[in-house]
Amino acid sequence: MSNYHRVRTPGGTWFFTVNLSHRGSDLLVREIERPRAAASAVRRRYPFTLEAAVVLPDHLHAIMRLPAGDSDFPLRWRYFKTLFVRSLPATEPIALNRQRRGERGIWQRRYWEHLIRDQRDFEAHLDYVHFKPITHGLVNRVRDWPHSSFHRYVKTGVLPIDWGGDQSALVSVDWGEQNEIAKSCRVHLDAPS
Repeated sequence: MSNYHRVRTPGGTWFFTVNLSHRGSDLLVREIERPRAAASAVRRRYPFTLEAAVVLPDHLHAIMRLPAGDSDFPLRWRYFKTLFVRSLPATEPIALNRQRRGERGIWQRRYWEHLIRDQRDFEAHLDYVHFKPITHGLVNRVRDWPHSSFHRYVKTGVLPIDWGGDQSALVSVDWGEQNEIAKSCRVHLDAPS
């Protein structure tokens, strides 16, 4: 088994991608109140600031800032995944190797994390999070995806409601070009909120 080493930066801000085991599932949006409730429970027990998030059908992206002196984001993700899984009825088939470990197999075991280095890196990841529903072809306008912190940024006046534009004319655009479109939609923040 691999021995993963995670960078520990107390009070750091991190970008995460967390995936369901079964890509193509719609579980996260079909049961949207469950990830919301799990995140709230984690935040109450192990505080953090959720700078941005988007919940997609089979994965989510989040930017999380930890309190000063705290670097334990793995604890928070483990607790989040556990709470989410426990909130679901056990109806899915479970592979034998997962049964032996007491796992249900809802989530992929690992997740992607990236330590945000500076304001520019934060802005790039913020844009990435908010633009993902378009990248995945779920909507043509960022504002049309309901499971995103984008709406909080609009409400507080940080982003305009039409941020990201209307991508309906770009149906045949490949992912690389859409990433260039996302780069052209940068916002500039004085500091993460």
